[in-house]
Amino acid sequence: MNVSVVPLETIERKIYLIRNRKVLLDQDLAELYDVKPKALIQAVKRNLDRFPDDFMFQLTSDEAEAMRSQSVTASKRNIRYLPYAFTQEGVAMLSGVLRSKRAVQANIAIMRTFVRLHEFLSKYKEVADKLANMENKYDAQFRVVFETIDRLTKQHVVPKHRRIGFKSGE
Repeated sequence: MNVSVVPLETIERKIYLIRNRKVLLDQDLAELYDVKPKALIQAVKRNLDRFPDDFMFQLTSDEAEAMRSQSVTASKRNIRYLPYAFTQEGVAMLSGVLRSKRAVQANIAIMRTFVRLHEFLSKYKEVADKLANMENKYDAQFRVVFETIDRLTKQHVVPKHRRIGFKSGE
């Protein structure tokens, strides 16, 4: 798979939210870099000082099981170890560990995807905030309208008058 023809949408689908962080799993990165997952992890382990916990972390067995139950990792490999998750910073650091042309191209595509995702989330938050403000504004305005209508209808209720005169049967 040539990285230049990998659509950013394909990379976006490989980004997961784990521990409230957007991450790529080692298996997906290995596929993008066109290396074996074992080789990727060995390169990382030789350079562990470059990968603090906020750059890379290993999934717990519960997290890995949750990923497997979603068919994210189970169909891709026979899992013999808990997968590693790389944050945006960890992926950027991989470019210094994996120095192939392919790794550089893959990192550029991944960084563009993260930037695109950040822009989308920022715009989404702006739109959501505007909608919430409009909802609050119009809810308050309509509440006043309904309260006024209610008050007016109660003020102008014409009571039933008794007819003047004689009724038979009284």
